This record gives sequence, structure tokens and C-alpha cells, in this order.
Amino acid sequence: MSYKIITISRQFGSGGRTVGKELADQLGLPCYDQELISMMAEESGFSEEHVRELGDTPFRNRLFSTRAERALNSSYLQSALWNAQEKVILELAEQGPCVIVGRCADRILKDRDDVLRVFIHADEEFRAHRIVEVYGELEGADPYDRMLEKDKLREGYYERYTRTQWGDARNFHLTLNSGELGLDFCVKLLEGLYKTE
Repeated sequence: MSYKIITISRQFGSGGRTVGKELADQLGLPCYDQELISMMAEESGFSEEHVRELGDTPFRNRLFSTRAERALNSSYLQSALWNAQEKVILELAEQGPCVIVGRCADRILKDRDDVLRVFIHADEEFRAHRIVEVYGELEGADPYDRMLEKDKLREGYYERYTRTQWGDARNFHLTLNSGELGLDFCVKLLEGLYKTE
């Protein structure tokens, strides 16, 4: 199998973003991660702040004052952002080989035969340690709580829009335990798979 695109889904703190960026560097490919936010903002007409706020948190409604406004507008905005996200990712896939981190790219591109779909995970201890190492300690914030909250939001977003269970190994070509294997090994393994004809 010859792959053109790699999608990386990941648990928070597992190093999936780092693996994606390192892999893209090794392969000489563009990596789309936070860049997707500005692309989605341009496509949807919303500000980057609103895309960040609503982009992967479908159950948080902070933009409007009354409960009715929040329910009505959040649903509309979420749908509009999902459509923008889907369009951006489909267009990026058409432009050429790349690595895409998160944003349900694995499901958006599920009908393409040239996509290698990867899920990066690790145990809670590894992830909690890495969260503090990468993001720093926040006063009064427990890294385990941050990890569980972020994963819950990702899971809710993913399952709402894809109707598929987040992290289910059946939806991926490969799931990698970055805590056991190490980030560098994950990069090397994926690089080898990508280059396999």
C-alpha cells in the first residue's frame, strides 16, 4: 500500500502532535495542526477565537447570554464550523501529501485509499507527566483533571460528528502506545510505513 496522507488522532498528553510534526519534518511534508484553525476561520468567516472556542468543544456555549440563545446559536455555529473543517481537510488532501493532526481527519478522509490513519495513546501517568513538562503547571490545576477533561471534549466532539467511537482501534490502521514505544520510535515506524510501496 502506498500512502500519501497521514492522519494522527491522539489522547491529550500522548505526544501525538509532536509525533506528527517530527514525522512531517522527516518526510519533508507539510503538517497541519493549529494551522487548521486559521484556515477554518477564513473558510467560515468566524474569528480564530471563535473557532478555537467552538472548534472541539461542542458542549460549551459561552458566546451568548441566554440559555435559548446558547442552544440555538451554538448548534448553528457548530454545524457551520464542522462544514468549514470538512471542506478545508478535503481540500488539503487534494493539494498533496501531508500530515494532519486531529480534527477528525481520519473520518473525513475515510473513503480515500491513500490515507494512513493512526491513533496515539499512552497510560495516564506518562500523559500527566508530559502535560506538565510541555504545558507547564497551572495553579490549582491537576494534570490528571486536565487530561481527562480534554479527552472527554475530544471524545464528545469526535462522536457527535463522526457517529464513531473515539479511539476505537477498528477505525485505524495503527494504534501506538507512545509511553511504551517512545515518541522517536513512533516517528521512525510511521516514516517506514509511509515509504513502503
